[in-house]
Amino acid sequence: MSYKTLKQFILRSEVLKLYRSFLRLSYKVEDKARRKELQYWIRSDFDSNKNHTEEEVIKMAISRGKLSLRELEQTIMIAK
Repeated sequence: MSYKTLKQFILRSEVLKLYRSFLRLSYKVEDKARRKELQYWIRSDFDSNKNHTEEEVIKMAISRGKLSLRELEQTIMIAK
């Protein structure tokens, strides 16, 4: 496995981990309609970023995603 392929694999793993974290968090929303809306937003946001190929762009998107995940987690915990 080449170095470039390894880096792509690691970035892909990070993106999938972030996506799963968002989906897990969405199940903490009790209102089913809001949960579906949130899941739709998560899916569409990840879909809109799936065509990025530059490593730095992907890393920045992951960083923004992690920040959004923390903010969403705080919002959901406050709402309970």
